[in-house]
Amino acid sequence: MSDTKIIADNAIVVAVDGSEASATAVAWAANAATKRSAPLKLVTAYTMPQFMYADGMVPPQELYDELEKEALEKIDAAREQVLAFNPDLAVSHIVVEGTPIDMLLELSETADIIVMGSRGLGGLSGLVLGSVSSAVVSHASCPVVVVRKDNNVTEENKYGPVVVGVDGSEISRKAMEYAFREADARKATLRAVHSWADQELQTSLVGLSAMQSQIDAVAAQERELLDKELAAFRERYPDVKVEEVISRDRPIQVLKEAAEDAQLLVLGSHGRGGFKGMLLGSTSRALLQYSPCPMMVVRPTAR
Repeated sequence: MSDTKIIADNAIVVAVDGSEASATAVAWAANAATKRSAPLKLVTAYTMPQFMYADGMVPPQELYDELEKEALEKIDAAREQVLAFNPDLAVSHIVVEGTPIDMLLELSETADIIVMGSRGLGGLSGLVLGSVSSAVVSHASCPVVVVRKDNNVTEENKYGPVVVGVDGSEISRKAMEYAFREADARKATLRAVHSWADQELQTSLVGLSAMQSQIDAVAAQERELLDKELAAFRERYPDVKVEEVISRDRPIQVLKEAAEDAQLLVLGSHGRGGFKGMLLGSTSRALLQYSPCPMMVVRPTAR
């Protein structure tokens, strides 16, 4: 990484590596930038192979030049893709010699959002389940959108809802802020999803009737929680149609089903209740890998 501070200028930043997943992420980012009239920044990183430093060797400048040339070719291809989608979009780029993790985390300090493909090649390889994605999703200062290579826009989902997981936590509210903003910009329905599990019920031996009464009482409390969490956002975004989903089931299953026809799934990086442990264990990994649509992860430090 060079000593020069790299700045994203509150742009939508998309990681480029020339892979199929990267192309899908670039398409998603171009659409998002168009919907929000935001600038788009294409970024990539290249690194010198470690064996080139063996036995005190100094890599020749020609090799650096070749690596930079290959990186710029990937950027140029992505720029052509973006401008073919919207020739009026403001597009800039950054090419960095260094690690993609350092580059993306530094950019996250000033970016609006970072968009990443879920599988990659070269400098950005291993996205979603590898070290790059784990570091960026876990430590970025802005929301990160993960787009799998099979998350293509179709006639069935191009006007689909924006889905957000709601659990009453502070990070959930941050996720709701971004979800409502996206729904408003896309003129899409906001589908608010809240789940609760049977373990929240008190164990009782008084019979099925009493148990059903308890289930109904908890369900009413959970609906009240969801309504309360949504109230302020409904007021701030009166034009956004809101659809509520409450389910007594595992959050991963509820969210996955709710996102089947969605154009975006928005989640806080962790929460409480049914969404506890998000992004820290198997639940988060499954959602990142198997979400039927692009997934935005919002951390507590998100601006």
